[in-house]
Amino acid sequence: MSIGKKLKDLRKKKGISENREISQYEVADKLGIQRGRYNSWENDIAKPRTGMINKLADFFEVNPNYLLGYEDHTIPEWATEKDKRDFKKMLESGEQVLFDGVPIEGEARQRVIDVLTGMFWETKKNK
Repeated sequence: MSIGKKLKDLRKKKGISENREISQYEVADKLGIQRGRYNSWENDIAKPRTGMINKLADFFEVNPNYLLGYEDHTIPEWATEKDKRDFKKMLESGEQVLFDGVPIEGEARQRVIDVLTGMFWETKKNK
């Protein structure tokens, strides 16, 4: 499932408790962004940056890994709060991902981050 579909489903679910659908305007306002930007994410026109993924996850009360498609690499039960903070800090750094000095962007960048997520938790487990 794409990140846009996940965001759309989460937004609708968030409104259920209030017997109405929460609007894109309300989500955008809570995140401090324009509705158009949020709309572009829901419609898979663009993808949110890593720092915004964490804000979205906090807002929708889900694990950032779910939004990014890491269902197989969710945060393990044994992970300490320090482990979680370290990993979140790494994802939020916003550093460019480079290969041979050339930036990796878009979907390719996300795939690299996905792989790093799995490796991070596997390495921590084996430490």
